[in-house]
Parts: sequence; C-alpha cells; structure tokens
Amino acid sequence: MKLLRKSILGVMLGGMLAPSAWAGKVEVLHFWTSGGEARSAAVLKELLEAEGHGWEDFAVAGGGGESAMTVLKSRAVSGNPPSAAQIKGPDIQEWAELGFLANLETVARQGGWDELLPKVVADVMRHDGHYVAVPVNVHRVNWLWANPAVFERVGVAVPTSWDEFITVADKLKAAGVTPLAHGGQAWQDATLFEAVALGKGGVDFYRKALVEHDDATLSGPQMVEVLSLFKQLRNYIDADAPGRDWNIATAMVINGDAAMQVMGDWAKGEFSAAGKVAGQDYLCVAAPDTQDAFTFNIDSFAMFEQRDDDDIQAQKDLARLIMEPTFQETFNLNKGSIPARTGLPRDKFDSCAHLSMDDFVRTAEQDTLVPSMAHGMATSSAIQGAIYDVVTNYFNSASMSAEDAARQMARAVKAAI
Repeated sequence: MKLLRKSILGVMLGGMLAPSAWAGKVEVLHFWTSGGEARSAAVLKELLEAEGHGWEDFAVAGGGGESAMTVLKSRAVSGNPPSAAQIKGPDIQEWAELGFLANLETVARQGGWDELLPKVVADVMRHDGHYVAVPVNVHRVNWLWANPAVFERVGVAVPTSWDEFITVADKLKAAGVTPLAHGGQAWQDATLFEAVALGKGGVDFYRKALVEHDDATLSGPQMVEVLSLFKQLRNYIDADAPGRDWNIATAMVINGDAAMQVMGDWAKGEFSAAGKVAGQDYLCVAAPDTQDAFTFNIDSFAMFEQRDDDDIQAQKDLARLIMEPTFQETFNLNKGSIPARTGLPRDKFDSCAHLSMDDFVRTAEQDTLVPSMAHGMATSSAIQGAIYDVVTNYFNSASMSAEDAARQMARAVKAAI
C-alpha cells in the first residue's frame, strides 16, 4: 500500500485522471466468480438495470481479491478507475485519503444508514465522518463446515476444540477420508492460520498479534505454539491441494470426499447452490476453540469519483440499492452471509445464518468481535501481504521451524508498517 500511495499520488499530481467513458452506467469491479457468488452479483445487476441504468461487469477471479486489487491499482494509476470496486477494511481509508472516493453522505442520510448499520460496520465505511463505501453483508470467517454423513460413517463427532480436531482427524485419515479440505493458496493458508491463532491463542493474543502487530507477541512463545499447531494441520490435507480454489475445496466436503473445511460463510453459498440443507446435509460450527469469538469480514463497494452526471446518478442509485431490503436479503441468502443492515426478517435464513446473527450481536457485546486479518479487515495490504508470505512459506516448508517463522513474521510486519 506504500507503493500504491506513492504511485497514485504521482498520477494525481500529474493531472492524468480521465473522465468515465460510460454515461448512465456503472462499471463494477468485483471478485465474486464462484457459483453462489456469481448468483449474488447477478441480483444487484438486475436491480440496477430495472432502474434504467447499465451495468458493466468487471469480474476478476480469485476468492481473496488479490488479483482484483492488482487490476484496480493499474486502472487507477492509468486514470480510468471503475465506478465501483469491491474494497474493504483499511484499504477503503487508503483510497479515500488519496482522494479517489465519492462522498455518499447524501445517499446515506436519505436512506438512514446511521440507524440501520451497527457501529462496527458503519465505522469501516466512513472516512473523515463521511460515507465513502456501502456494505453488502457481514461474513463470519471462523467457521468449520462438516459433512455429517462422513462423520457418521467413521463413527466420530465433529470437533469443538483443536485437541479434539487432531484426534478426530487421525481417525478420519485412518479410515481413508481426507480430514481437511483446503486449497493451497496464500489467502486460504492465512484463513486457516488466523482460525488457529484465535482458537489456540485467544482473543487478546489475536488482537495483539494480528491487529495491533505487537512485536513481542508476534515473535513470542505463544505464537510459536500457534504456528506449531498450524503446521500440524498440514498432515490432514490431501496432496492435490496446491493451487486449488476455495470452492473446489468446499465441493470436496459437499461430495463427501473430505470431512471438514475451515472457511468463511461464503462456503455456505456453495452448499446452497448444490441444493444442500443446513443441519441435515452439512453442519456449521465455530472453528475449534472459537465458540465465543467472531472474526468478521465485510464485503463492501467503494464508489470512485466520476465526472459525468449520468454516471454519478447511476452510482448513487447503486449505493442506495445495495442497502435496500430486497438486495440485502436476496444477496445474503445466496452468498451465505448475514445482512449488514439490521431489522430485516429472519424467517428465510437458515440455522447457520441465525447462529451467525446471534453470535455477531453477542460477541459485539462481549468485546470478542475481531476483524479478519486474512480478509483485509484488520490491517493494511502491505502488512497483510507480509503475514501471508511468512504463513504460506512456513506452511509449505519442510525445514522452517515455528521459532524461525515467528521471528520472520515479526521482522516482516515491522518492515511493512
């Protein structure tokens, strides 16, 4: 993000920003390309087109969004940013500080966003007191998805602690079942790592290490324990994992080729798309030892400054539609997440969503609601990337020790700050 700031500021000073080429349309950059995600994006497209506006779809594959952000930076530097881009967490503030984002305060006031959004959500969407982005949902990241038929066949129970996980995984493996579905990509490694950090280390450790970036915590004995357990999980992943997309790993659980997956609740969108029923065909429980915590990831769209009046109106209508009940309900039913806005009926949502809604409120009250590092909610892209590199290199290394990995992580984070 340091390089992003320097490069984009250079362009801005050079006066290279060009006007949008599409009147009355929005070009939407996003990374919703899996089955459940694509259905969700289509809902928003249909709603916008029903208002008489055009939608230019700019989908960039890659569940973690790294490829999409690379494309966005390139477009912004060339003076041709999209109308709306799927950005989240601290990166929203970075883009706003650079002067790229449109002020949505008028739309927010008319829609009563302050009254509809929980404070933890609204704060992420604001810069200098003004809305510059609009949330579409709240994801819980620390989920464990399980195929009950596999557990019943092997005669074991879904684990609720990491100690139980190891015991159960050994029995599943001995029975010829892949215990843990996983895709060998950096963001997926980081997703699994932060679930271990939260469960094994606890909320205070998680905050100090992955939100506050305390040097002593990053390199200390508790981090070594977390990393040791994290590496142990490599034994329960199949040999074909490298490069596998997350939704393909989810399909392994759906089809009974694997017993479990640690993944955010966007995985539920894949179960739903496959016609599976929560509590019957699949189970959703908090990741081991994290029942009293909630790692959140908020999908949101930041609106980039446009110069054409028709484009600006289309952009405002897009922001309004995202927050309206029709989209919030339909989108989140497809995506597997829960609505960002409060007060919507819960009757169409399944048991997993109800548990997520209840736990979101409960953990917010208990101060155990934490932002996801792996999904860009806890820190800058530069620090996140530094952690990604160490975590994935360590996870796939045959020789790096947990002590070495902890020291490397502390050094990498310090260099990225």
